[in-house]
Amino acid sequence: MSKQKPTYTEALTELEQILSELENDKDLNMDVVAEKVKKAALLLEICKKQLHEIDKDIEKIMNQID
Repeated sequence: MSKQKPTYTEALTELEQILSELENDKDLNMDVVAEKVKKAALLLEICKKQLHEIDKDIEKIMNQID
């Protein structure tokens, strides 16, 4: 069973956590940093896609109002 895609808010919260960990833990090894950067890139893509969908929905609604 695969994990469900996180919501925008969940993805953003996890991104903030990753950033905080990278900023505050000076002893992270490069393997850990690489994994965190990969995870952050995936989370950013999720946020970007969700924002794009919201933008399309808003545009559709605005066109219906006009």
